[in-house]
Amino acid sequence: MSESEEGRRFRALFISDVHLGTKGCQAELLLDFLRDHDADVIYLVGDIIDGWRLKQNWYWPQAHNDVVQKLLRKGRKGARIIYIPGNHDEFLRSYYGSHFGGIDVVETAIHESATGKRYLVIHGDFFDVVVRHAKWLAYLGDWAYETALTVNTYVNMARRKLGFPYWSLSAWAKLKVKNAVNFIGQFEETLSAEAHKQEVDGVICGHIHHAAMRDINGVAYVNTGDWVESCTAVAENYDGSFELIRWTESRPEVQAPVAETAARGIRAAA
Repeated sequence: MSESEEGRRFRALFISDVHLGTKGCQAELLLDFLRDHDADVIYLVGDIIDGWRLKQNWYWPQAHNDVVQKLLRKGRKGARIIYIPGNHDEFLRSYYGSHFGGIDVVETAIHESATGKRYLVIHGDFFDVVVRHAKWLAYLGDWAYETALTVNTYVNMARRKLGFPYWSLSAWAKLKVKNAVNFIGQFEETLSAEAHKQEVDGVICGHIHHAAMRDINGVAYVNTGDWVESCTAVAENYDGSFELIRWTESRPEVQAPVAETAARGIRAAA
């Protein structure tokens, strides 16, 4: 990582699950983050645009357009941008191999770190049984999730008036419901096994909206989280170390430290 008057610069930056086109998208916070962070390579690890939601109800405020323009501007300034579509922006999967406005659309990518470690970069929905084999159930879950986010909006309005920081109801529930916890564990194990199968050192993914960096059976598992609940991204520094940035905790006005515990784990793995 390097510091400048404009903010922090990284060797690589990984962002996923922004869900532009939904009311739950934290576009303003992402814009805030992108103003302060740059990278030589930016990976958009799926579900950047929510085609599912836009197909049902068009919602595209100016802030969502600003995010797209900000990313395109970074591409024009020299950043290499690699877009790996997820299930919510699967309409872009027809364009693998295409180059749009400085953005390369690919199915998966192999990222080589400064230390020579190789990471499979993939959204992860192909390893979600519900998404692959019961899409109607995935749509139902998406509706329930959107409802929870709406409730969460009102909860946080009340919390702000009381002087409390942002809190995610859906993220809290995800860690309290046994089936959700089991699903997260199975997803992490499956993605790590896929990385091992492909003979790489780690996997960087998204999809489940649960940011994490850990070693699983000798494989570095990295999940970028999302910009709906947790507002997280993963960055590779110029020394090859990785860090998980929790933006709602590390923004200057909040003055909470960047999450370093998980970062130390991945640094050891690298």
